[in-house]
Amino acid sequence: MNNSEQIVRPGTYRFTVAAQHAGMRLDQYLAEVCEGLSRGNAKRLVDLGGVHLCGRRVRRCSKELSAGESIEMFVDHQPLEPMALRPEQILYQDRDLIVIDKPPGMPTQPTPARFQGTLYAELQTLLRREQRKDLRPSIGMVQRLDRDTSGVIVFSIHPRAHKALTEQFSRHAIEKLYWALVQGRPAKADGVFRSQLARRRATNLVVSVAKGGKQAETRYRLLRALPEASLVEVELVTGRSHQIRAHFSEAGMPLLGDCAYGGLQSLGSQPVPRQMLHARSVSFLHPVTGRKMTFQAPIPEDFTVVLESLGGVLNGTST
Repeated sequence: MNNSEQIVRPGTYRFTVAAQHAGMRLDQYLAEVCEGLSRGNAKRLVDLGGVHLCGRRVRRCSKELSAGESIEMFVDHQPLEPMALRPEQILYQDRDLIVIDKPPGMPTQPTPARFQGTLYAELQTLLRREQRKDLRPSIGMVQRLDRDTSGVIVFSIHPRAHKALTEQFSRHAIEKLYWALVQGRPAKADGVFRSQLARRRATNLVVSVAKGGKQAETRYRLLRALPEASLVEVELVTGRSHQIRAHFSEAGMPLLGDCAYGGLQSLGSQPVPRQMLHARSVSFLHPVTGRKMTFQAPIPEDFTVVLESLGGVLNGTST
């Protein structure tokens, strides 16, 4: 993106096409009616999938508008250049499954503000290259990772694999291990958090509640005790949204970089670029063959940089 071009603030923008703008191209119209938005950035927003015409996402900048049509433009806090999946981030693939090492910063699924640059969109592109282009790939999304969480994630890519893999996740038969950098130090070298978790509508954050939530269990093991933080291995017995982030925050040990749950965004002179959470490994039974499979994602560079700045080393701990 040209740094001289302006971009509007994140948020949702709504317009109704007036009679004098009928017949105008979509990108031209957005630059005309939205102060601070260049035509180049209007095109980028349309290409990303952040513009919706009459309630449906539209990806064609040259779309001619009609009077009275409604337009919604969604702008998030992320760069306008979509992220791409690299070949080395595909850990495994067969006819039924694909296992990805998701980079931090890449959304798992589309949002109103973007389709391109999400892991789901990247998988569609990848699978279309391998199949007939007019066939829509069959992608079973049985697992989620937050945008800023890195690491291993599994998808079924054939209808015969969807149900069996979904059932393993539903029964909590999948073994999922995470690494996290948390503030402070656990009182015990290993432990477990159990609570009912529910999302607060006002803040969109997940908290423990006395009743009415979903049962959640998080086990942890201390890997490295550092002066200001700790490296812990976390096992998700259940897989609730924001489970690790909420449980450690409520225990007084928020994840470094997780500002939504009270985590510090810097330690001394060292910035923490995101929540320090990495999906380290996953083990499950192949949904078609029944074979036991285990995959491990390497520790990403930004995680390693923060760890080493705190005086942590990975000697003796497999990377």
